[in-house]
Amino acid sequence: MNSPCAPSPAVARMAARLTRISGVEAVVLGGSRARGSHRPDSDWDVGLYYRGAPDLAGLTALAAEFHGAPVEVAGPGGWGPWVDGGAWLTVDGVAVNWILRDLDRVRSVWADCREGRFEVGVQPGHPLGFWSPCYVGEVAVAHVLQDPAGELTALQEATRTYPEPLRRALTDAVWEADFSVGSARKSAPSGDTLHVALCLSKAFGVLVQSLHAHHRTWCLNEKGALAAAAALPGTPAGFTDRVTSALRGLDAAAVETAAGVVRDVRAVLDAGRAGRAR
Repeated sequence: MNSPCAPSPAVARMAARLTRISGVEAVVLGGSRARGSHRPDSDWDVGLYYRGAPDLAGLTALAAEFHGAPVEVAGPGGWGPWVDGGAWLTVDGVAVNWILRDLDRVRSVWADCREGRFEVGVQPGHPLGFWSPCYVGEVAVAHVLQDPAGELTALQEATRTYPEPLRRALTDAVWEADFSVGSARKSAPSGDTLHVALCLSKAFGVLVQSLHAHHRTWCLNEKGALAAAAALPGTPAGFTDRVTSALRGLDAAAVETAAGVVRDVRAVLDAGRAGRAR
C-alpha cells in the first residue's frame, strides 16, 4: 500500500477550523487518500468525530465558506443510523466529503469488538449492511489531521492490535454464507434471479468479511472488498473470477459455483483454526 496522502492546504485549513466548532473533537482524513490508494482526482473524505450535539449552524456556515455557496449539512442521523451525517462540498474544484462520527459510539463499538461482539445494520449506501467493526477500521486506517485532546490518536493506537475475540466471531460467522447459498439453491430452479442475486451477494459479502478477519485486516465496506480479499494470502485460487461468474450466471450452475467458493474459503478458515489450536 502507498503512503497516506498529505492533506491539501485547503483541507488542512478546514481541519483546523473544524476543531474550533463546539462538539467536534477530532478531524481525520479517511478513504483512499488515507490508505494511499487514491488517484489525483479522488475525493477528500474528511471524518468529523464529535461528542454530544455538534454545532450544526457552525458547521453549515463553515461548509458554505469553503464551498463558496450555501450547502446543506446533515446532522447526526440525517443520513441513516450508521452513516451519521455530513455534507458534500467542492473545494478548489475537488470533492470534499464530510462524514460525521459519534466518538462515544465509536468507542462503544470498539469495546464490543474486543469482546467479540458485532452487528450488521441496515444503512443506505451499504447494500450488504453496515458491519459495526467498520467504525473501528476507519479509525485504524485514518490519517489524523486534528486531535487537540489526543483521544482519537490514543484510540487509533489501540486498534493496531486486532482483537482475537472479534477475529473468532467474524470467521465463525461464515456459516451464514452456507445458509445463503442454500437459500439461493431453492430459488434458482424457478428463475427467481432477484432472490438468487441477493443470497449470493450476501454469501460473498460474509466470505469477504471472514477472510479479512482471518488476516486481522479491517474491511471497511463493500467497495473494493472483493479485490482486497482476493489479494490476501491463502485466498482460494480464482476467487474473484469465480465470484464474478456466479453473480453473472444467477442460475443453478452459478449457485454450485458459489457453493464451491464457500467450501474453499471455509477450508482456509478451518486450517487457520487448526493451526492456532496446536
